[in-house]
Amino acid sequence: MTSISKGTSQLLEKQIIAKRYPEARVIVLDDDINTYEHVVECLKKIIPGMNEDKAWQLARKVDNDGSAEVWSGPLEQAELYHQQLWAKGLTMAPLEQI
Repeated sequence: MTSISKGTSQLLEKQIIAKRYPEARVIVLDDDINTYEHVVECLKKIIPGMNEDKAWQLARKVDNDGSAEVWSGPLEQAELYHQQLWAKGLTMAPLEQI
């Protein structure tokens, strides 16, 4: 693209700015409603690659520490997992963008 200013021409360069896709953390909060078993089953069913041992570790962390990050990654997937866990009755922290 050229721009003419006072009888001269000037070449304007395009700037390409690469933006990373936003990422987020999915965090389950402790409550007095859900059992360990329910939390474990929800995590195994909804979070990709979640196995029994990891789900139990996270359920214990939720109980002991009050919360646990159960997944992090692209915002769109985080929104889906957050919604699905919430729909199963888990108490969820708001998504945290990272």
